[in-house]
Amino acid sequence: MKRMRDTPNRDRPREKLAKRGPQALTDAELIALLLGRGTKGRDVWQVAGDVERYLESAEDGPSYDALLAIDGIGSAKACEIMACFELGRRYLGDDGVSGHRIACPGDVLPLVAEWRDKKQEYFFCITLNGAGEVIERRTVTVGILNQSLVHPREVFAEAITDRAASVILVHNHPSGTLEPSTQDIGITRQLVEAGSILGIRVLDHIIVTKKGYASLKELGHL
Repeated sequence: MKRMRDTPNRDRPREKLAKRGPQALTDAELIALLLGRGTKGRDVWQVAGDVERYLESAEDGPSYDALLAIDGIGSAKACEIMACFELGRRYLGDDGVSGHRIACPGDVLPLVAEWRDKKQEYFFCITLNGAGEVIERRTVTVGILNQSLVHPREVFAEAITDRAASVILVHNHPSGTLEPSTQDIGITRQLVEAGSILGIRVLDHIIVTKKGYASLKELGHL
């Protein structure tokens, strides 16, 4: 295999990308550009080829530990590769429930639209990653809302599994009123405290009806 230093300048990944754009590069060339250099005894092309073969078999994206197992990949390069994949996912992913970016309380409404006029109370936990994107939306309880049913264990169990950075709580009011009850406020404070212990922030608790929504954070209860 030709070493990078033996590759003509015009054919090196950086020069090709500058002149022809990233689309002109092969997968191995893109990886080599990201790696920058090889290691003692292993040229960057060899390391890039091993990474390419691994990525072709990694159906769910790269794993940190698997990347470290490749000869020539250290912690820094493994982190850089995973960071590139995550940035691509965040900026180029679809706009369904998963990946939906939450910037304000109103952004939650499309995720719970069909439950806003239900005759029973539904309590949801929406988990988010560090970019404020939805990982998952889950129903925690259906029926009367009280502190015995909305237990921190039920709310945060899946959030821990999701490795969520934060959560948003949502429930509907069949009565149509957007005024938070004493019970709503009590549950919210209990879950905020539990989340603080676990290192998972409760960003908001939103009450929804077919008429609109009320954010407990905006009302000063968080």
